[in-house]
Amino acid sequence: MNWLEQLREQECLRNHYWENEDYFLPLRLKWRAQMVRHLFHLFPQDSILELGAGSGQWTREISSANGDQNPVCAVTFDEQLYANIDPTKKTDNVESVCLDAFPGKLAGRRFDFIVGYHLLTDNNCGALLSELKNLLNPGGQILFFESNPWNPFYRIRKIFSRLNIFKKNKENGSLNRVDLFTLISEVGYIKIKTLPYDFLFPPIPRCLLWPMQNLSLILENFPYLRNFAGSLFIWAQKPSEKNWKRPMSSLVRHDCFRGRLSVVVPSMNEELNIPPLIENLKACYGDYIKEIIIVDDNSKDRTAEVTESLAQEDSRIKLVKRTMPNGVGRALRDGYAAVEGDFVLTMDCDFQHILPELTGLFDALAKGSDVAIGSRFSRESVLLNYAFTKIIANRGFHILANIFLGKHFRDVTNNLKLMRREVLDELVLESDDFAANAETGLQPILLNYNVKEVPISWINRSLDMGVSSFNLLNTGPNYFVVLFKLIIRKWMGKGTYDSNNPKRKV
Repeated sequence: MNWLEQLREQECLRNHYWENEDYFLPLRLKWRAQMVRHLFHLFPQDSILELGAGSGQWTREISSANGDQNPVCAVTFDEQLYANIDPTKKTDNVESVCLDAFPGKLAGRRFDFIVGYHLLTDNNCGALLSELKNLLNPGGQILFFESNPWNPFYRIRKIFSRLNIFKKNKENGSLNRVDLFTLISEVGYIKIKTLPYDFLFPPIPRCLLWPMQNLSLILENFPYLRNFAGSLFIWAQKPSEKNWKRPMSSLVRHDCFRGRLSVVVPSMNEELNIPPLIENLKACYGDYIKEIIIVDDNSKDRTAEVTESLAQEDSRIKLVKRTMPNGVGRALRDGYAAVEGDFVLTMDCDFQHILPELTGLFDALAKGSDVAIGSRFSRESVLLNYAFTKIIANRGFHILANIFLGKHFRDVTNNLKLMRREVLDELVLESDDFAANAETGLQPILLNYNVKEVPISWINRSLDMGVSSFNLLNTGPNYFVVLFKLIIRKWMGKGTYDSNNPKRKV
């Protein structure tokens, strides 16, 4: 059997499993489509090649995740599955193709991203990934979801298949993480990640859907235990020429923000990140921007000089240079004091790669929300290389905050927030460090503003982006101090939340 026939067999086996065994399938397809959007940080012009598309279930979710904007080429290897594609559910951006040879009809074409679902085996992996590299544009990326060989249930199924006890469990061999990483590297890909993913799979009973939905992100980042996830996701990039930059395009959609947006960026030792952040902000949201306020929080590098140089080229760029003592809370207060726009976007320098995902924040305010927060802990979010101790502290903080404040929210401490100016004018920031991020998230909720959480990705800084100054041991307890103060003030109706002020009634 050649590797193309193996792809056809894998596609059929997977579709049989979807139809007969995977009762979590609708949620799973949606989550993985969101992974495609968040890991690739999709722009509308980015083209996607989906391999093994079957009858198009996942294709529709991938297309829908980014508003049916991206051109998607959905490749099926089996004629019967291709015939089962429902033409009434297809959108204009989706092209369906049935291949009997590879690359076949795809010869000479190039794509920005390639995705697949349970297709790779130890027999076809090398040949397929080598062929796919030829179909990618320079800098293009691949994303595959495959069975996790460490998963106990998968290993039992594999034993049964070898013994031929259950024919429906017959499966081709799957590579382990180390072998996968080695093979992908040998083919010539870079920035390779083979990480455990998804703890929601049969035979876990349906009744555990809700708790597993909420625990999954934690389990996927739990040392050692994460190795028993149901799947792996395999993510890699085709090398590009030196100094290659990803093509970007305007993401402006709403006239209400044009020329009215102030961006506040607290910065410390960020000279490497300031230029690409500003360049990308202007490329994506230039028509929205009234000003970009870089708050230099006593940097020891050339953050201030770099910002001043960029300000000479664009008058919208402004530098707020602080004096000692430093601290994120102090930097936010000084940055907010300089705001002149009607809408305020607060972000960190290392958010430069996730700018396409900010469209969800602008969409939320355009639909009537007062504040939009980028949530790292929605089930549709992507969280990579986030320290497990920080996850536990974050989840503990939010559990207590939900209980004692009587509100429901998942991640209000992220410094990625878009708010109306009138909300900003109501905030009273007392914390001097990172805990101020909790105040900017909790205070609007307690003031009864309409706060919307928007799923985003959080991927730890790469080596070329420097090191974050956040320290959990030094800063973590201060988040709980902030929470305690807000609980007391809410219950007593004093201070920031004086019940005599209708605006501040909680």
